[in-house]
Amino acid sequence: MFNEEALLKELSFKAVRSSGSGGQHVNKVATKVELSFNLAASVAFSLEQKERLYLKLQHRLTKEGVLNLQCNETRSQFKNKELVIKRFLFLIKNALILQKKRIPTKVPKSVIRKRLNSKKRNSEKKANRKRPDLD
Repeated sequence: MFNEEALLKELSFKAVRSSGSGGQHVNKVATKVELSFNLAASVAFSLEQKERLYLKLQHRLTKEGVLNLQCNETRSQFKNKELVIKRFLFLIKNALILQKKRIPTKVPKSVIRKRLNSKKRNSEKKANRKRPDLD
């Protein structure tokens, strides 16, 4: 599929101060991790894989073809880095999965016959509700 080690070498990380509650700890420590991956310059994927990734991840990519992810779930920079890498690999693996083409199944003749019989029964039932024709 793709070489995971080569892919991880192409990632660039940046640690920034996390926003939100947390008191003094938030103001002092850069625990939020931002991952950026340049899909256009990547050598870990073939052209076909790149095209598939562009299609599947187009709403997440910038105009330059850069994928940006961030994580500030924990107070540890190391754990946030691990989480963002897992999230990145999950995204990439899911985007590269080929969907099987759906082959529509044929409706069995017995099902068609059953439906037509029930329609006929319903129409007869409703026809019997009418006043009899005395002509």
